[in-house]
Order: sequence, then structure tokens, then C-alpha cells
Amino acid sequence: MNTKLILASAFVTLALGGSALADDSTAVTGAAGGAITGAIVGGPVGAAVGGAVGLVAGAAIDPPPERIVTYVQQQPLQNSVVVAQPLVVGKPIPQEVVLVPIAEDPRYSYTVVNEQRVIVDPQTRTVVQVIQ
Repeated sequence: MNTKLILASAFVTLALGGSALADDSTAVTGAAGGAITGAIVGGPVGAAVGGAVGLVAGAAIDPPPERIVTYVQQQPLQNSVVVAQPLVVGKPIPQEVVLVPIAEDPRYSYTVVNEQRVIVDPQTRTVVQVIQ
């Protein structure tokens, strides 16, 4: 196997995936892991395919545990913040929105935006789930 060709394929995959989702480090990490694994298993073609698969898998957001959803649903409805942009799972919530930490699981916070409860990753401010 030609190591330079494998590395070049992985680099191209990362460059294309990274530019498409530059603000999503999870997706870029998924693309990198997929490209490397694909290169090891299938050479240059494997690197390209693995990078694409890793990019999609890395961009996916796991929903929070049901106990977190239930906890957020049971909290008193606080003042709702109005935000012009639509809330989209996987996208960051605006900085001006105040997040309420969930003590039982610090991986999650919540807030109320546009009259909807929203579960957020407090480290990245990424929307994890919008509760209807």
C-alpha cells in the first residue's frame, strides 16, 4: 500500500468534510476517525468512504435519556426567550439564551425558547432535543 496516497485521501476527506461542517467538531472528528479506519481497512478508496460515513455518524446527536426529558417536562415553565432563528437539533443556541443546569446530569442543561422547552449540551450550547 502506498502510505502517501492513503494520507492524501484522508486529508482530502477531512478538508471537504471540515469545510462543510467547520462549526461541528463532532462531525469533523467522526470524519477523521472514519477516514483513518477506512484507509487501514480498504486503502485510498476506504479512506474516502470511511471519511464520509464517519462524517455522517459524527454529526448525529444522541437523544438525552428519558429521565432527563421527564425532568425538563416537570419543571415549572420559566419565562420564554424569543429567538428569531429556528431551533434545530445539532445547532448551537444563541449566547444570549440563559441555560439552567440539570444537577442530576451535568451533561445537559435546559431552557425555554419560543414557548418550547429545549435540552442543550452546556459545553457546546448545542441543541440536543426540542420538546413539543
